[in-house]
This record gives sequence, structure tokens and C-alpha cells, in this order.
Amino acid sequence: MKFTKENTGRDAQVIRSHAAGQVTVNDVTLTRSFIVAGDKLVPDWPPQRFEDITAEHLKAALALDPEILLIGTGEKQRFLTGEMMVALSRGTMGVEVMDTAAACRTYNVLLSEGRKVVAAILI
Repeated sequence: MKFTKENTGRDAQVIRSHAAGQVTVNDVTLTRSFIVAGDKLVPDWPPQRFEDITAEHLKAALALDPEILLIGTGEKQRFLTGEMMVALSRGTMGVEVMDTAAACRTYNVLLSEGRKVVAAILI
């Protein structure tokens, strides 16, 4: 799936396309899990499967101080444990868990709105 260009800063990390087994952020095609924020790309995020995600893994995304944290869970939507969701939902940060394709689209929309969004994406 190709995405259209949106209004973001010149140096913004924008998800340009998504296909089975890969996501392209700007000119970088990723085939492993990653974290992306408006101003930063963290390739090779350790969890490669949904079952591998731990609270420790999510600290890398939280360190980017998001207003909204998106978690892309792969081809289908899966849900984090209640304990993990409670820990993530403290304070004013919003947390959304969705399939990777939806997370990619949502990330771009929120980024274009100037929101401080971070996406942790499983390929």
C-alpha cells in the first residue's frame, strides 16, 4: 500500500509505504520491528513477535516521551495484558493497540496533525 504525502516537517520520519513483511520510513525499508517518532527512527526493535513484547521493550518507545503511543501488533490486532495496559495508561499519554497496517496509517495522520506520536511496530 502506498501512502500520499502529508504536511510534516522537512526532517520528519514519515511512513511512506506498508506491505507484507516490510515498512518503508522515508527512504529506509525495514523488515524487522522498529520504533518511529516524528524526529527519530529506531530500527531493529528487539521483539519480533507479539508474544515477545515486554514492558522493558516498551521503555524504548516511552523514552521518546509520546503524547500518543501506537503499538502495531503485526498482521492482526492483538491486545497487551491488562497489567501492561494499566502501566502504559498512567498519566496523560494515550495508548492504542492495533494491527500494523492500521498503526502505520494512524501514525501518519497523527504526525500530520502535529501530534507527538510514537509507533512501536512489529513487522
